Amino acid sequence: MSEPRAVRIPRAAGTPPPHVVRTPMRTPESTALSAEGRRSNLAGTQRVVRLSAVYLIVLAALYTAFSLYSRSSPAGSTAGAQAALLEFGLVALALAVAGTLLTLTPAPRAIEAIPEGFVVVGRWGQRTEWSPLDQVIVRLVRRYPPGLLSEEAVDSVEVSGGRGRRRSYLVQEGLLPETPLGRTTW
Repeated sequence: MSEPRAVRIPRAAGTPPPHVVRTPMRTPESTALSAEGRRSNLAGTQRVVRLSAVYLIVLAALYTAFSLYSRSSPAGSTAGAQAALLEFGLVALALAVAGTLLTLTPAPRAIEAIPEGFVVVGRWGQRTEWSPLDQVIVRLVRRYPPGLLSEEAVDSVEVSGGRGRRRSYLVQEGLLPETPLGRTTW
């Protein structure tokens, strides 16, 4: 009889070698709130910050193009044209501030689980409590896939409660879970 020889066992393309430690992938279930805890809205924040940056870059490019066009006109160097350009700059600054605030506001900083519901910690520090949990409805409005604006999927959700309140938030996928009927469960 011959001696035993090594046999090569082919592995699937995605299977790592046995010595490689695999970290669990992040799933919507793993990012959902536990019974009590705080989860940061990292993907939602990343999306609105990058969207604000795109908005500001486009606004600055438009302002630059219009001001250069204004300066190239025959009357572009007169005092009246300079005053109009200053007013135009102030309007562009006001649009930049207002647009940035409006873009950043829908993405809360974090979601905190409490025994009878959850609290949404807003971008500017305000806290909105949603309880009792059996009266809170979370409805998925739109899911933004990972891409240029965020590395993870972001959900646009509408939360409504028993007191007649209704708010829209941009949150990381699975941060506010929904059931087929729209009722939250933890």
